[in-house]
Amino acid sequence: MATSKAKKETEHTQEAEESALKELFVDELKDIYWAEQHLAKALKKMAKSATSDELRQALEQHETETEGQIERLKQVFEIIEEKATAKKCQAMEGLIKESEEIIEDTEEGTLTRDAGIISAAQKSEHYEIASYGTLRTLANTLGYADAAKLLDETLAEEKKTDELLTQIAESTINPSAKSEKE
Repeated sequence: MATSKAKKETEHTQEAEESALKELFVDELKDIYWAEQHLAKALKKMAKSATSDELRQALEQHETETEGQIERLKQVFEIIEEKATAKKCQAMEGLIKESEEIIEDTEEGTLTRDAGIISAAQKSEHYEIASYGTLRTLANTLGYADAAKLLDETLAEEKKTDELLTQIAESTINPSAKSEKE
């Protein structure tokens, strides 16, 4: 009888932990859902402020990808039978404000501004990479294999964008910006 009682207590504890973990998972999903919606708008502004056509195209492409990522997040909410709602993401709000400040504080039409835009965009990408990596791991832990697959797809896109921004910075923007005068 003691074994049966201990087994029930263990099952109850596991259910409570899974419930708390699911609550964390849903909360993090709501957070990144807000972040993606607001980042899409910020990417549009960054692209308009970019001097380099290559950078502008990369940001526009990522803005389009971000719209797809938002749709993918809606699918994840559906899979876990939760309503797709956003919760204000303080981190992304701060990163977006920082990108706006960089644009305001740098001279229009300069590659130094582009270097700043890349910096701001990569900070956002790194936040997203961390978020999607965590969400994918939580989805796997909770047994949401289909959700994990969708989150992993987005994670791969975020990493690819980060690599592209690094390549643009190293190959053209930063070396050219180095010779600009204040």
